[in-house]
Amino acid sequence: MDTSVQNLFHTLGLSETLLRDLATAGFTNPTPIQAQAIPPALAGRDVIGCAQTGTGKTAAFVIPMIERLADLPKGQPQALILAPTRELALQILTTIEKLGRSRRVSATLIVGGADMQAQVRGLRQRPDVLVATPGRLLDHMWNGTILLSAIKILVLDEADRMLDMGFAPQINQILDALPEERQTLLFSATLPGDLARLVQASVSDPVRVMVTPSATTADGITQAVHHISHDAKGDLLLSLLGSDKDTALVFTRTKHRADRLGRMLGGAGHRVAVLHGDRSLSQRRSALEGFKRGTFRVLVATDIAARGIDVANIGHVINFDLPNCPEDYVHRIGRTARMKATGRATSFVTREDREQLRDIERLLGHAVPLAPGSADPAPSIRTHVRDSASNSGERPSAARHRFAGRRPHYGGLSAGRSDRGPRQQ
Repeated sequence: MDTSVQNLFHTLGLSETLLRDLATAGFTNPTPIQAQAIPPALAGRDVIGCAQTGTGKTAAFVIPMIERLADLPKGQPQALILAPTRELALQILTTIEKLGRSRRVSATLIVGGADMQAQVRGLRQRPDVLVATPGRLLDHMWNGTILLSAIKILVLDEADRMLDMGFAPQINQILDALPEERQTLLFSATLPGDLARLVQASVSDPVRVMVTPSATTADGITQAVHHISHDAKGDLLLSLLGSDKDTALVFTRTKHRADRLGRMLGGAGHRVAVLHGDRSLSQRRSALEGFKRGTFRVLVATDIAARGIDVANIGHVINFDLPNCPEDYVHRIGRTARMKATGRATSFVTREDREQLRDIERLLGHAVPLAPGSADPAPSIRTHVRDSASNSGERPSAARHRFAGRRPHYGGLSAGRSDRGPRQQ
């Protein structure tokens, strides 16, 4: 075994068995979020972790969870990980399978769009960990196939995204079914104000690990904005894709536009796949796996992919449409330049999008640079953003819900779209 790897992780108090599995899985250095979150989590403390997308948050909670579960009696699930999307849940499951094998810690996937009976068969194998999306977990709870009374560790991954997707009522019901005596780990790249009620309801005397300020983007991302009309977006996208051979992740605001854009790119000769909530689970897995393997050079997706994709070396993230929520911009562009790599993020901005751009820049605390050859139609906006950031001395976060009518506002955790009607996971 590479002793340098062992020594680096040995300082975190991990077992020799897990150290060997970490080396086998290619973990060469604990990232800052891992180095700071793992020790208190191993000690059983509640943890709130905030770090940039692509900095190893998944391993930061999976590693201590495996160590703690390995010493507990087997026979029923004792850890629950909640994630907003199927893709993110599958990514977490893969990490547990890689790192938990030698410690005999097993997990099963409980997500919407999959065969319920197959999931029941998986539950009969008595896994140690449930990796679930909220809606499908509640389906099993109502059917009596899952009981949460023995859960000792709860992980809320990307909790802000779960609230944005309308899962507040479901999370409330799940929290009510959990034992009060438990460990809770909450991780995200952003910690907006509407998470305060969730934090208050779920954690006790937490250790706060803030590796980077909320909404910080990776240093390796080169950002650029094109001011453009709706009609010219398609031609600009084809031009950008034709200018290099980088893999590209293209975000759209709607499922319909993602489908239409996928057909247009396919007709132009590009190897393209489409990912959104109306696709079946098998279609989504095929698109994501094909993108990872290089079968597809371009993946067109809605915000379902903003936090559910762990693909190395994505060269270019293109916001064909700006996101509805400023924090989603951070998550989208965080798909590139992961783990200290470099990448590009390009955004198309129409006249109607200027307010969204201003709110994104307020969240970031700086203006997004203009792409070469793109004229700035509203320089006063950028001057205002720069002046506001320098005068306040802090990163604004109030922009999160400035898009009137575009996002639900949460006065408390009980707010949401409906009891059983959030967006498809």
